Amino acid sequence: MKVYMMTDQEGAAGVLNSADFAGPDCRYYEVARELVTLEVNAAIEGCLAAGATDILVVDGHGPGTIDIRRLHPAARYFGGRPMGYPFGCSREFDVAMNISQHAKSNTDGGHISHTGSFAVEELTINGVSVGELGKNILFASYFGVPTVTVTGDLAVCEEAKALVPGIETASVKEGLKRGPAKGLTAEENRVHNGAAFHLSLETARERIKEAARRGCERRAEIGRFWLEPPYEMVTVIRPTAGQSGRTTVVRSDDLLDLLTKRA
Repeated sequence: MKVYMMTDQEGAAGVLNSADFAGPDCRYYEVARELVTLEVNAAIEGCLAAGATDILVVDGHGPGTIDIRRLHPAARYFGGRPMGYPFGCSREFDVAMNISQHAKSNTDGGHISHTGSFAVEELTINGVSVGELGKNILFASYFGVPTVTVTGDLAVCEEAKALVPGIETASVKEGLKRGPAKGLTAEENRVHNGAAFHLSLETARERIKEAARRGCERRAEIGRFWLEPPYEMVTVIRPTAGQSGRTTVVRSDDLLDLLTKRA
């Protein structure tokens, strides 16, 4: 069994906000790298327990976040920039997972919620609201690869369940803020839902390990999320310093072409 494992950063337990953790210039970036890598290692252990023979870990966070020095020796690593769709995915994989993922923009009860950036108010494909998770599930489905496990904050786990019937999830933290971020500027959105209740790191990793194992073992029972072409992707951009908000629309008959296009 071959596993495609997409990773992010903001959904990891212990990652408290964007300003201090998200990038190389942030004071706790190296802490974030360790936290995410150890969550990924827990997922790898779960996959191995379910019989996985090949695991590709994709460093999906913007500037990268996986610390390859700490990565489980059973995994292969795909990182570096530029990368872009389909992020190394292909028909050779049997299952896909999303580890340390955050909820989409405007999510009630999310933590560090955004879609690509804090400037995005909403993104829809063929009228269906999706975030980074939804796009990840779609491009895996493009290759016939089912997404079986998602881990991150409680809101992204609920997002996953709404898209994929029966999917395995592991919630490792829960955002405090209730109410959407609709109408905020990009700068206001960045700090809108910064507080969260986090599990202990050991408990979080154990949950992730079990969710990964169950996802692999139950792969035949888990539903699929797919949208048929032709495609229309609508992105609502928030106002930001010196710029007003706007809406972009791109269309294509091919999903990967759609996801790659910029209006």
